[in-house]
Amino acid sequence: MPASENSQPKYRRVLLKVSGEALQGGQGYGLDPEAVKYIAEEIKSIVDLGIQTGVVIGGGNIFRGFRASAEGMDRVAADHMGMLATVMNSLALQDYLERIGIKCRVLSAISVDEIAEPFILPRAVRHLEKGRVVIFAAGTGNPFFTTDTAASLRATQIKADIILKGTKVEGVYNADPEEDTNARFYKSITHMDAVQDRLKVMDITALTLSMDNAIPIRVFKLMVKGNLKRIILGEDVGTLVSSE
Repeated sequence: MPASENSQPKYRRVLLKVSGEALQGGQGYGLDPEAVKYIAEEIKSIVDLGIQTGVVIGGGNIFRGFRASAEGMDRVAADHMGMLATVMNSLALQDYLERIGIKCRVLSAISVDEIAEPFILPRAVRHLEKGRVVIFAAGTGNPFFTTDTAASLRATQIKADIILKGTKVEGVYNADPEEDTNARFYKSITHMDAVQDRLKVMDITALTLSMDNAIPIRVFKLMVKGNLKRIILGEDVGTLVSSE
């Protein structure tokens, strides 16, 4: 049943995971101002409800370390470049959020003191409690880990009620629905089943970390206006990945 307009938020603190590709819009590369503006406005819609909001952004619209490594580049160097790409994306989203009146802080897992605060957990929690959006940049700060894993790690650290993973499809399928018209859609699934069936929810490290800490994951289509707010108000949007 859809949540009514008078519904109270279901969550108090959330971690939103956004891919870098979401920020490129239809351009195929880089930053599309309209896409960044759209995501900022979606975030505003839940901040206005009093939701403490953390965000982790990928960097694939600018640089993908894993792909560069596969083409012969040193993996550590490639991943460090990917971390810098997430910092760039984080600063872009911060700028748009500030423009529409949302206080925001970028906390980086690598040292870029001139443009972002260092990630310090008590500081991050304090920003959240003061109603500021906190964007966690540079992944975990270590090579060989994805921003999916960074999202699970930061959600665990800040004690988020749920991870909200915005994607380009409706939720979790057993195959790519854009390539296979018979792909099966899951309304709900357990962490363990997602790991065992190797479903493309998040990478296995991210999934097991979320499972071990009993943090549910809601996978949903980000580019449907209002989806994020509907989830916060309790509507059954997308796919719920949980321990049950």
